[in-house]
Amino acid sequence: MPTTVLGYAAQSPKDDLAPYRFTRRDLRPDDVAIDILYCGVCHSDLHTARNDWGGTTYPVVPGHEIIGRVVSVGAEVTRFKAGDLVGVGCMVDSCRRCAPCHQGLEQYCEEFPTLTYDGRDRQDQTPTFGGYSQTIVVSDGFVLSIPAGLDPKGAAPLLCAGITTWSPLHHWQVGEGSRVAVVGLGGLGHMALKLAKGLGAEVTLFTRSPGKEDDARRLGADLIVISTDEAQMAAVENQFDLIIDTVPTEHDLNPYVPTLALDGTLVLVGLLGNLVPTLNTVPLIMGRKSVAGSLIGGIAETQAMLDFCGEHGITSDIEVIGIQDINTAYERMLKSDVKYRFVIDMASLRDG
Repeated sequence: MPTTVLGYAAQSPKDDLAPYRFTRRDLRPDDVAIDILYCGVCHSDLHTARNDWGGTTYPVVPGHEIIGRVVSVGAEVTRFKAGDLVGVGCMVDSCRRCAPCHQGLEQYCEEFPTLTYDGRDRQDQTPTFGGYSQTIVVSDGFVLSIPAGLDPKGAAPLLCAGITTWSPLHHWQVGEGSRVAVVGLGGLGHMALKLAKGLGAEVTLFTRSPGKEDDARRLGADLIVISTDEAQMAAVENQFDLIIDTVPTEHDLNPYVPTLALDGTLVLVGLLGNLVPTLNTVPLIMGRKSVAGSLIGGIAETQAMLDFCGEHGITSDIEVIGIQDINTAYERMLKSDVKYRFVIDMASLRDG
């Protein structure tokens, strides 16, 4: 029999999240049932709950930075057992047969991946509900092992903020001697600093806020450049192999492109939408420079990131909240009033 569980859902774009009961499916042969311990709070949760991007199906239970313990597994599962500490990120399935899926890049599935929430199960077409809940049932191919010794609370945001910034670092082969810059210091930006530094790069933060210098250095930045200061920007022209731009709102990319080195790339991981103002191509042409985009990471890549974080003791800087505070957390997130990621202690669901 399917299991009735408690979670928090939005019933419409204008409704606060509130308690909501729904069912989780019985185990299929390849499924893993997980009791959720912690769930990170992502800007995507807020945007989906409020239908900012359009297309949200209600009710919606957000949450795709999930840490929990396995309670049972299907008959064909061999990689996991009851008691294992595991994670679930932004995807719970994909077509598994297209070219990106065969390359381990399920996030670029040509049939679109099945999202952890506000998606549709590929087998029975039922809606997917996310991690703001007691339990989740996921195919073992989309379950991740959490390394021993890694703080499970701080590990939760690695499942989205971490992999979103790790994937471009990995793809553009950042390592010892690489020169990396990060635009913006928020949930994504602080993970980009930590991961780039962990990989051995020389790391710079671009920011408009002089007051962030001490925090940026603590997180791994070797240099802080105030992006509104023309002299500081001119001083770093032709410097960076990779710029990770984490800013989620419209902003001008033109000041950053000249700071790329020959063959350098500026990769967008925060902005969904049009580039405004128009991008001037002259600096691109004169240095064979590129502007690119990147989306989370595949399952194998995410596991590699988690293993790396386990080896280097890297987790997210977090503020733990109860689920009852989620609506306040959303408002604070809109004001950037968190350092640097909210994580819900899901035991708070028992508090009503």
